[in-house]
Amino acid sequence: MEKFPLKGSREAAAEGNSYITAYQTVMKKSNGHTSGAGAEGEGDANYHDHPLATHSKLTTSLTAAATDDEDMIDITPRSSPGDVIGGGGGSSSGGYHRETATESDTERDFAHAGNHHNQRTMHHHHHQHVPTHSAFGDPMDGALSFYGSSDVQDDIPGIGQYEDFHTIDWQRDIARDRMRHRYIVKKRQDSVWDLIKGSIDAGSGWLCVLLVGIAAGCVAGMVDIGASWMSDLKHGICPPAFWFNREQCCYPAKQSVFEEGNCSTWKTWPEIFGLSRNGTGPYIISYIWYVLWALLFASLSASLVRMFAPYACGSGIPEIKTILSGFIIRGYLGKWTLLIKSVGLMLSVSAGLTLGKEGPMVHIASCIGNIFSHVFPKYGRNEAKKREILSAAAAAGVSVAFGAPIGGVLFSLEEVSYYFPLKTLWRSFFCALIAAFVLRSLTPFGNEHSVLFFVEYNKPWIFFELIPFVFLGIMGGVIGTFFIKANLWWCRYRKFSKLGQYPVMEVLFVTLVTGIICYPNPFTRMNMNELIFLLVSKCSPGDVTNPLCDYKRMNITMGNSVIEVTEPGPGIYSSIWLLMLTFILKLALTIFTFGMKVPAGLFIPSLLLGAIMGRIVGIGVEQFAYSYPNIWFFTGECADSNLITPGLYAVVGAAAVLGGVTRMTVSLVVIMFELTGGVRYIVPLMAAAMASKWVGDALGRQGIYDAHIALNGYPFLDSKEEFAHTTLAADVMQPKRNETLNVITQDSMTVDDVENLLKETEHNGYPVVVSRENQYLVGFVLRRDLNLAIGNAKRLIEGISSSSIVLFTSTTPTQNLGPQPLKLKKILDMAPITVTDQTPMETVVDMFRKLGLRQTLVTHNGRLLGVITKKDVLRHVKQMDNEDPNTVLFN
Repeated sequence: MEKFPLKGSREAAAEGNSYITAYQTVMKKSNGHTSGAGAEGEGDANYHDHPLATHSKLTTSLTAAATDDEDMIDITPRSSPGDVIGGGGGSSSGGYHRETATESDTERDFAHAGNHHNQRTMHHHHHQHVPTHSAFGDPMDGALSFYGSSDVQDDIPGIGQYEDFHTIDWQRDIARDRMRHRYIVKKRQDSVWDLIKGSIDAGSGWLCVLLVGIAAGCVAGMVDIGASWMSDLKHGICPPAFWFNREQCCYPAKQSVFEEGNCSTWKTWPEIFGLSRNGTGPYIISYIWYVLWALLFASLSASLVRMFAPYACGSGIPEIKTILSGFIIRGYLGKWTLLIKSVGLMLSVSAGLTLGKEGPMVHIASCIGNIFSHVFPKYGRNEAKKREILSAAAAAGVSVAFGAPIGGVLFSLEEVSYYFPLKTLWRSFFCALIAAFVLRSLTPFGNEHSVLFFVEYNKPWIFFELIPFVFLGIMGGVIGTFFIKANLWWCRYRKFSKLGQYPVMEVLFVTLVTGIICYPNPFTRMNMNELIFLLVSKCSPGDVTNPLCDYKRMNITMGNSVIEVTEPGPGIYSSIWLLMLTFILKLALTIFTFGMKVPAGLFIPSLLLGAIMGRIVGIGVEQFAYSYPNIWFFTGECADSNLITPGLYAVVGAAAVLGGVTRMTVSLVVIMFELTGGVRYIVPLMAAAMASKWVGDALGRQGIYDAHIALNGYPFLDSKEEFAHTTLAADVMQPKRNETLNVITQDSMTVDDVENLLKETEHNGYPVVVSRENQYLVGFVLRRDLNLAIGNAKRLIEGISSSSIVLFTSTTPTQNLGPQPLKLKKILDMAPITVTDQTPMETVVDMFRKLGLRQTLVTHNGRLLGVITKKDVLRHVKQMDNEDPNTVLFN
């Protein structure tokens, strides 16, 4: 490449990306370096000179190729009769005209071109004297419009967008954003207004996440308040003010969950009908009302989901992970999904089903992020940039679900996000902070702490206790893996049997069974959040109502100090049996509930199962210490008072099971200590989380979310897994060695040929080669863009017929006797990512993961051999792992 003198080229070179050659050729053309034919390779010589850089030369005749150029038809709508040859440069994404970096300051600003939408007057002049632009619209459009320019989107509406259920091209979208940004930075020096516009553009990301955080906090507050009110509605009502839940109604009395006796303002349903509060008759009436309310809420939730937003069911985290990895699911993050998910979540939690509202909060927040990103074209029009806002929104979702802003950021980083640059980390942090702050000011948790299960104890733990903590971790891994396998088995059965055709009936049946089984046991009857709170809280000496605190307290003398020890009373033993029953019921019900067609989260049921297990183990360890206080590892530790806190074991057990189900580690520990406020217990939590992850990974590789992604066949390339096989790109590419490859030639196919190719094949894009015999690669063109461009040209340009030659070059064939050729160089991607046929597959898989590719082209000695798409890579990975490759559904 020869050196070129103008400043913009250095910027381009500094980019250091794969588009550099395209930049250089384009800039050379726009600078008027018109080399001889073939000097720089194909198509370079045949360009117009830059309109103003070559003003002095215009008196002499234009090159032959340039005159040929004007005899061809461009597919761009013209802006006004004055601009007969150049396509207008106005942009829909903010109304700017993108110049090349090499235009000098003296050149005029084409601001007037912004209104070329309205004036689609088609002109076709043979010898226009002074061309205002090159024949392809802007001087830069030649090679890069497909990547960088938003003009092409205007010229042909819809170019640069994606179809439903397709993978995005991260590289192209990021390059488009860079060009847009470069243009805005360059324009800043022009006027104060441009400077202001530039500043607004720079701050739009922070403004967007601020709005997302505020909205997420408000929605979460409404969901929390609504769910707690409707949950209490199953038990009774507050006649003085029916919109109060039981806690607000009985606020002055301050009574706990187990005693309803001393709160006269709260009326149970039997009392509303004039009966007493206790007794057989009232019990039966309460039972019936409990089940009826549950059925009503569940049927409403399932019907709303079925009628208005089928995407609102489930937790949504598997799909959010897939969307953030660069997949398009239209409507999954839309307005209806947001509305129905919020309302349906309140209803399904209030129905008493074993599900949480914490997972769906991530989906709700992501919907809010998606809706707000459309307010800012920088994010709404660019799928790769939109993913930055969605990552921040996911963090806000966890932040409002648990009151754990830092845990939310780490959850987004560890579990859901795919592409997480540092800038997104800061924005996620800010978004989670705002969301938690807004939620705190609404205080749906009702107490003075903005967290779900605040623990008051702060006793130190002794070293010996690490053994039971690690044991809890191992059990958490085992239970988590059992749950994943059982739930997947049931979901697969539901998917491929008749059951899947009756979603509402299934919800009603599960609700009925849940209501009938759960009412008799006081632990299963109460709200799951309240039960977890009971399990993790410690027993104070005066606590008589909580059956878990039925201890006999006595003082014994050891040496010269008096110690208060506790002996379990009968209430403890009956509670342990009830808790074991609760554990079995909740585990079974969660397996059947998760995956039903109602909004359903998995965090709270997992935490509950772990808290039950932990509390039982904690009581056991406590009794062991009570029975053998003089064993060597207790000596000296138990000098001051009884040291074992069963509530701490419940916290550690909860973390262990949640870790076993979701396979989170860092974010889990942070969420748990933010949730309980127990910073002192980070080491026990870490020990349990690690043990549970190791055991879970040993028993089954996937967490619940990855398992559901695989079940639904989403194209998700997990960046955490290694590819350990020794295959080559040639083994994976399509077509195989003896099949034919569908290609488009650069200058010998007619419109008819291209349309037939589009009809006969299903591919998402086609390589463009020099000719059938000479398959050297020119570029890559997308199916969607081809369809749009041909349709647009037929509609708007006279003289285009089915026998017009389709051209992807700047040259014209010498004998052009037929109808006008159709020039599509604009939509050609001239810098497709290529590998050779001998490239190891692990490198290819890494490229797909880290660059976010849609496809890569395989060449041999510069000739095209085949294509590898993301779907081919996923199928190959499955095949190598001895799984069924046909489970990958989308491309």
